[in-house]
Amino acid sequence: MRRFLLSTTFALLGGSVWAEDAALLLGNVEYRNFDRVPRAGGVFLARDGLEGLGFAVEASRNGGANQIAQNVAGFADRAQNADRLVVGLAGRFVTDGTRTWLLGSDAEDPTLFDLGADAVSVDAMLRVLAEKPGHAVLVLGALPDEGQRISPYLRSGIGPLNAPNGVSIAMGTPGQVHGFLMRGLAQPEADLITAALDYDVELSGYVPGELIFMPAADEVDLSPGPVLIDPNTEAVAWQDAEALDDADSYRTYLGAYPRGQYADEAQSRLEAILSEPYRDQRLAEEALNLSRDARRQIQRHLTILDYNTRGIDGIFGSGTRRAMTNWQQENGYPQTSYLTTEQINRLDAQAARRSAQIEAEAEARRQELAQLDQAYWNETGGRGDAAGYRAYLERYPDGKYAAIAQAELDAIAQQALAQAESQERDAWELIAEADVISGYRQYLVDYPNGSFAEQANARITELTRPAEDTQAEAAAIAAENELNLNPITLRLIEGRLEDIGLEPGPVDGRLDEEARRAIRRYQQEHDLPMTGYLSEAVLVRLLADAVNQ
Repeated sequence: MRRFLLSTTFALLGGSVWAEDAALLLGNVEYRNFDRVPRAGGVFLARDGLEGLGFAVEASRNGGANQIAQNVAGFADRAQNADRLVVGLAGRFVTDGTRTWLLGSDAEDPTLFDLGADAVSVDAMLRVLAEKPGHAVLVLGALPDEGQRISPYLRSGIGPLNAPNGVSIAMGTPGQVHGFLMRGLAQPEADLITAALDYDVELSGYVPGELIFMPAADEVDLSPGPVLIDPNTEAVAWQDAEALDDADSYRTYLGAYPRGQYADEAQSRLEAILSEPYRDQRLAEEALNLSRDARRQIQRHLTILDYNTRGIDGIFGSGTRRAMTNWQQENGYPQTSYLTTEQINRLDAQAARRSAQIEAEAEARRQELAQLDQAYWNETGGRGDAAGYRAYLERYPDGKYAAIAQAELDAIAQQALAQAESQERDAWELIAEADVISGYRQYLVDYPNGSFAEQANARITELTRPAEDTQAEAAAIAAENELNLNPITLRLIEGRLEDIGLEPGPVDGRLDEEARRAIRRYQQEHDLPMTGYLSEAVLVRLLADAVNQ
């Protein structure tokens, strides 16, 4: 029976003419402090094929620092006298921009200065492989779209690799390099150039027109050596399926063990995979390791573009996923509801452009309103009488000249109070203190031409506002209270209002009447309901304006 066709049912013993060849296979799927790397365990499964071709293989799956140190030491010893060398590494890589390491499964918070204990140096592996030019292959399986900051001087992913003379480097996703290793490299007389094309693996370094790395089948010692049945075969098969974690791996396990110990779990996982049409996209987004702040930024960008996320909380719930789907549809992407790095960058650019458009529109409206304000003031308050001041305040309660108009009315009122007869003044003070409609009406009956008649009429008008206005104000107050804004955020908002010339008064984290007036002006300029109270829409636009200054 051909040894290179033996499955994991057997543990092979005995020598071969190619026993001097050496291989190192490390595949890490599970990490203590990082997300899973699906299918990274696939490199481990090439062990049997390489052993069948006469390689002495050091291999581990989900190995921690101690385990991978033993594997690397064993490989380094055998490599000195080997004819061929193969190194397969898959999992989570980090780089300082020049050098690259594969993290062990128990790596916690790696920094540039303590990687030696928790990782395998890819550059060190290349130096070992350089000793066998033309007969050395390095295979690397990593997730796409990496580049996240891990710690000072380190980011995720594979850095630039300088292949030594005669060393071939094959790179791809964990799934791609699994196929390349199992059905390409670990086969007699396989051409690695053709295998790389078949499995969409990128080759660099030593890449001749044809690279037949393994010997022909008849050159390998195929005599059946002593074999032992492995009683843990099913457990190993299940571990292999879990390591690959895809539909084909669970189907393979169920085909071999339809009534096996893990059959129900395999069937459940298979059904879950088949029922989730965008599983790969979900896993790819999870691999981006988006922080809570990054998720809030994405929600803020979608909101600015008028896609309702139902809140900006850094949690991608159903509202946010629906907004993402709608955005993808409008931009010609598959409607998966999961974002890629390319899509996040495009969303960021669109939001920046839209924020600039919103601010430009607001500036144009601000100038238009200022011209109208000025013209109305010239025709009313600018004439210097109480009727004109009141007319101006009725139209522009938060206008540019509102404070002046109110101050002039207050001065007129004081002057009227000084000129009024003592009895009328006393009556007015009592009525103003009570501040009820009936009191003001009684004053007008008693003093139809009194000094305070105009003020009484104005106050009656204010107190008889429609009930819906009062309800709307109460709703706006409740919406602002739900935002639970702290003084630091309030000062930021007041500062932003001050920066754009809306005069909110002191920047002290307390929204007084001046600040409320500034908010109403901002709402008017941005065509938002003029309540004078903060809402989520106001916050999103204010923050977007601040970011794009």
